[in-house]
Amino acid sequence: MAFGNLDANYKVNGFYDEMLAGPGRPRPPYRRLYEELNRLGPVELGRRWALAMEMFRNHGITFAVYPDAQGTEKVFPFDVIPRLIEANTWRRLERGLTQRLRALNLFLDDVYGRKLILKQRAIPPEILLSSSLYMREIEGLGVPHGIHCHIAGIDLVRDEKGEFFVLEDNLRTPSGASYVQANRYVMKRILPDLFAGYPVRPVEGYVHELLRYLRWLAPAGVDDPTVVLLTPGINNAAYYEHLYLAKQMGVELVEGSDLVVDDDKVFMRTTHGLRPVHVIYRRIDDEWLDPIFGRQESLVGVAGLVNAHRAGNVALANALGNGVADDKAVYAFVPKVIRYYLDEDPILPNVETYLCAVESERKHVLEHLDSLVVKTTDASGGYGMLIGPASTREEREEFRRRIVARPRSFIAQPVVGLSVQPVLDGDRLRPGHQDLRPFVLTGPDVYVTPGGLTRVALKPGSLIVNSSQGGGSRDTWVIADDGAENADA
Repeated sequence: MAFGNLDANYKVNGFYDEMLAGPGRPRPPYRRLYEELNRLGPVELGRRWALAMEMFRNHGITFAVYPDAQGTEKVFPFDVIPRLIEANTWRRLERGLTQRLRALNLFLDDVYGRKLILKQRAIPPEILLSSSLYMREIEGLGVPHGIHCHIAGIDLVRDEKGEFFVLEDNLRTPSGASYVQANRYVMKRILPDLFAGYPVRPVEGYVHELLRYLRWLAPAGVDDPTVVLLTPGINNAAYYEHLYLAKQMGVELVEGSDLVVDDDKVFMRTTHGLRPVHVIYRRIDDEWLDPIFGRQESLVGVAGLVNAHRAGNVALANALGNGVADDKAVYAFVPKVIRYYLDEDPILPNVETYLCAVESERKHVLEHLDSLVVKTTDASGGYGMLIGPASTREEREEFRRRIVARPRSFIAQPVVGLSVQPVLDGDRLRPGHQDLRPFVLTGPDVYVTPGGLTRVALKPGSLIVNSSQGGGSRDTWVIADDGAENADA
């Protein structure tokens, strides 16, 4: 059965197809996969997909952004066709991600400390200091080893030419690492023959590295630190991930009510009494982490936690205040940040970005709303966006009013024609847009997960890959160099 017979109307419409160079012409890394898809055919592929979804359901691999009326969680959407990234392409991405995190950590340490980059006006102080995500209350607050972001998820996209760009930085509480593990676990079982033909780099090492990095953060003099993962609770959309990571690391999953602060030290309630806690991997946003420090109405935080951190008795991963580096207006200056701190040209470019806070750029945005993507600077998850080419006149006028009223709150970018790859849609294949979120750990060194989470826009024609808005994911295979010892069997 020829590939085209799975869907004779498969058309990429000018987007970069990562699998196919043309009809019936798989790119070299995909040749074996292409042949396997043809051999299996749509009926068998559908059966394998159903098996995958059953495995996700049985293992509780879910998300809860949009639960139904009964509060039932949804099985995380999944596509059975893996994404392949060649070794030489991955090496460049790895270097670029390592460079970016080194610079962003230096940046965060500086802007909450000496502020040299602002004093020397290497970036406009007014842009950074006006960010709703900048936390003046933690200025001068030291962090272990000077590292503010220990776990990052950097969103990458490929354009119409197949070039990678950084679309967004996520340095606060990035999610998705558990789905990287789950996707690999499932793929090994539903398409095991493919692994025999590809030297795929393993992703399972992420959990072990994460625990190693967290233990490294422990206060001086603590030889066997107690690490916990702090979750807002079972109603959080990413609770499955919190539970999975804690279990895989062998650490306690705790809620705010499980911890208590006494004499600026943190303790965990156990059946044997209070146990000291030295490192907290927290998945609670800054403002809800400590009702004394942030939102007084918080019921998920730990009273006094920030003072314990300030006293050096407990380490937090990630540190407070990282959101300023996620601000989409600050994002526009990351290439300058890299040059300022590292004296290097960025390896991975940003997407071209217009700042509505700058009059000349705001004028351009207002004149081209029908062709740009407009984003709020402090939103995430695909919310607060205007996709110009798909918008109505009324939506554009609404955004025009909002931009004029609060220009600092908006940026705009050209529409990036996200790369596509076939997705299984019933008994046919059609192109689906995708991005990539590698996870980067910073500690005694920098570790980049080989691959990361490929998110796929499963709604036909959609460019939005977020699971909260109809997106799903697929396994990401980084191809090891020939003969590499660390490839999956």
